[in-house]
Amino acid sequence: MERFSYIRAQNIQNAVQLLNEPGVRSRPLAGSTDLILLLRHKPDLCDRVVDITLIPEMRRIEQKGDVVTIGAATSFTDVIASPVIQKTAPILADACKTVGAVQIRNMGTIGGNVANAAACADSLPALVCLDASARVLTANEEFNWSVSELVLGPNKTRIPPGGLLVSLSYIIPPEGSRGVFLKLGRRNAMAISRLTVAALGRLDGEGKVIEAHFVTGSAAPTICRFKDVEASLLGKIPTPELLRNTGKLATDEMIKLSGLRWSSEYKVPALAAMTTRALARVFQINMGEMEAA
Repeated sequence: MERFSYIRAQNIQNAVQLLNEPGVRSRPLAGSTDLILLLRHKPDLCDRVVDITLIPEMRRIEQKGDVVTIGAATSFTDVIASPVIQKTAPILADACKTVGAVQIRNMGTIGGNVANAAACADSLPALVCLDASARVLTANEEFNWSVSELVLGPNKTRIPPGGLLVSLSYIIPPEGSRGVFLKLGRRNAMAISRLTVAALGRLDGEGKVIEAHFVTGSAAPTICRFKDVEASLLGKIPTPELLRNTGKLATDEMIKLSGLRWSSEYKVPALAAMTTRALARVFQINMGEMEAA
């Protein structure tokens, strides 16, 4: 690893200024759980790291009206422990609980997870399921993209050179919404996800689906809502048969987006089962042996 210098930003404006200082290749430093690995593989990645961890605005979780904003330098541990997140978006807290070990959750940040944009990033499906947006600042502009627009593909985002992901925001789901996050890894803890599923839904007074969001991770080139799955549920009363059929639709949509790959033999039945199970929990449908497993 090449040597690089270190500087601490005093506030958001100072961080953006430092990231755009002429003649210096700078990268923001938050939890560093991804950055240090990148530097080992790409020793010429930057000349300097700009520490943003002590900027108060970037570590806050606050609710204003029906909007919750999470500073990009907020650790997974703080997201999990936040009463605001637990009350308004438990699906996001559940996703963050699956990240690495306690030490990684203590250091790693939700903004870093998004900006690194790994295909297996655990927070991304939950954020996309919540229709979360991202605020990005550059030296001359401010951008507000949905998280699904921000992430272009594995380890690729719209964040321009010198740009800083400042915060993530979501509108609180309507009363009666339920969310579920499921993760499949090689073991039960400290595992990189092989598949994740985030689902959010709501029923009307007649028991029909009036809201359905469905997102997978590690299943397609980009993390996006599966529109065919969602459309198949809207206006219908969820039944075991409907949810099993929806599992098949999810695998069809995965193959349409990513094609058949060496992992498809494993992922196709796994995604079908996870989809059915997640939606059964969202809509509180007893699937018998499948849900008990």
